Amino acid sequence: MEEKISNAIKAALEAAPERKFVESVDISFTIKDVDLKNPTNRIKEEIRLPSGRGRELKIAMFAAGEAATKAKAAGIAVFTPQDIEDFGGKKGRAKKVANQFDFFLSEVPHMGLIGRYLGTVLGPRGKMPRPVPPTLDPAMLAAGLASTVVVKSGDKMTFHASFGTVEQSHDELVANAMEVFNRVTNRLERGVGNIRSLFIKTSMGPSQRIEVIN
Repeated sequence: MEEKISNAIKAALEAAPERKFVESVDISFTIKDVDLKNPTNRIKEEIRLPSGRGRELKIAMFAAGEAATKAKAAGIAVFTPQDIEDFGGKKGRAKKVANQFDFFLSEVPHMGLIGRYLGTVLGPRGKMPRPVPPTLDPAMLAAGLASTVVVKSGDKMTFHASFGTVEQSHDELVANAMEVFNRVTNRLERGVGNIRSLFIKTSMGPSQRIEVIN
């Protein structure tokens, strides 16, 4: 399978038209014979990519006091508890912020407030904040998230995830794609036998189908 994925990545990059921005490279799964109505069968994996995401992620934290100071020093955007309440009355701004950042962190005491005012915005996007205990430096958590991708199916048989960008080397992209592929197939009862189809493409390029032998 690694050779097939390698060839598909090569073909996807060669077929991608030149763009004025850095495209991501995506892998798309369509699974079969899995009851996704049962939440326990749904795929949701946080995967640390061995070669990184290939781009800088945007991370924000809901914090005050010393935690806010540490977060800002680490280059993390900070929103205060007052900002959380303000978002509750400004859904448009809340949605803009939710789409602007890849991951959110929060001091533990603010999690209830976030659920109350931002749960309906962050929840459906899979971006509810990760709680940061007082003893943990948010910079350490942010550093780990910088190379993390979230793969989730929800109740849909087809789902996809970005595993890098066109600026990364071929070997880096292959390593990342294999990490995602292996993590997803390990979650499936029959492994590759539960995959109906598999594609790789750049974000705006043509799809390259990978033959999956069941």
